[in-house]
Amino acid sequence: MEKRELVILGAGPAGMTAAIYGRRAGLDVLVLERGLPGGQITITDEVENWPGVQHTTGQALAESFRKHAEKFHPEFREATVEKVDLRDGRKILVTDKGEIDAEAVLVATGANFKKLGCPGEAEYTGRGVSYCAVCDGAFFEDEVVAVIGGGNTAVEEACYLTQFASKVYVVHRRDSFRADRVPVEQAMANPKIVPVWDSVVESIEGGDMVERLMLRNVKTQEVSPLPVAGVFVFVGTDPNSRFVADLVETSKGGWIRTNPRMETSVEGIFAAGDVRDTYLRQVVTAAGDGATAAMAAYAYIAEQVHLQSVLLEPERVNALFTSSIDPAHVALVQQVEAWSAESGIPVSVVDGYRNGRMMEKLRIPEMPTLMKLQKGVEQGRRAVTSLEEVRAFLQ
Repeated sequence: MEKRELVILGAGPAGMTAAIYGRRAGLDVLVLERGLPGGQITITDEVENWPGVQHTTGQALAESFRKHAEKFHPEFREATVEKVDLRDGRKILVTDKGEIDAEAVLVATGANFKKLGCPGEAEYTGRGVSYCAVCDGAFFEDEVVAVIGGGNTAVEEACYLTQFASKVYVVHRRDSFRADRVPVEQAMANPKIVPVWDSVVESIEGGDMVERLMLRNVKTQEVSPLPVAGVFVFVGTDPNSRFVADLVETSKGGWIRTNPRMETSVEGIFAAGDVRDTYLRQVVTAAGDGATAAMAAYAYIAEQVHLQSVLLEPERVNALFTSSIDPAHVALVQQVEAWSAESGIPVSVVDGYRNGRMMEKLRIPEMPTLMKLQKGVEQGRRAVTSLEEVRAFLQ
């Protein structure tokens, strides 16, 4: 079975940033992606909130991420991950191209646009129903279209569609948009944009192509037709987390829960970007997540290697766990190292401050602690504060 250090699932802003940071840290990095890399940003026509770049397109920004990552030579591979298994503590990625044994896994698979779930939506997808204004907007030159939704994406994409459509209805179930102030002001100032408040889509109808929406007013319950040639749906997103939903802890809706280090509830599995349970889902936050996750994965892998080589594999080990930021601990380490060299009794010093996960694994609640191990099996431990206590325990 193929073995890798860090396997990143997804090549959007979070995945690409993680690949850069992982390779710069010296890790062996494999990036698995379905289709073209870039994530949802590739279908965004205009990006104005990436620091240092006043205006660019989503596609251009995604390409710059890919070129930057390629400079550090991670391996990119097209594959679909079907599930992640835990086998004897190992993390096994089951893909359509075979299985991979990964020391650390980063889930950066993003999210997909939600569907309305109304009659006619599936039937007319690709025949007037779309989830990407950048992809399909040009097909509706001088036509009347509708955008469904009231958040940032819906309002911004409605503005984009006015380049092509003669009129853009924005159908929202409330009486005001929930998008940010700037895009709302731009939309309301555009004469081609017509809000349709307090309304939801009951069905999508037509012949060979979409011809009308049937809308229900949520206040009066009145149902009325709205003639349109196209429907663009932006009513939120669902996380691409199904393949790990039964493995890691998730919040309502399937968003993966992490701590500030992007660690999930399963040791060695990290999550970053839009798939994560987070307050804000933007390119800049996804990139930050990716950097944090990669460095946390590096620390995890380094700790695992250290744990194996220093504590678990040798025949006998005397391990002293201390904190490198505590002056009293530093002084004790100096005394113990001098005594060890003189007495010939080996003592391995472990910085518990920098190896917190190792401390958790060995269930060491306080430092300094001295532990005896034989082939990785604990033979005894003692809290120590002086060289005399160390001698008494080891001699």
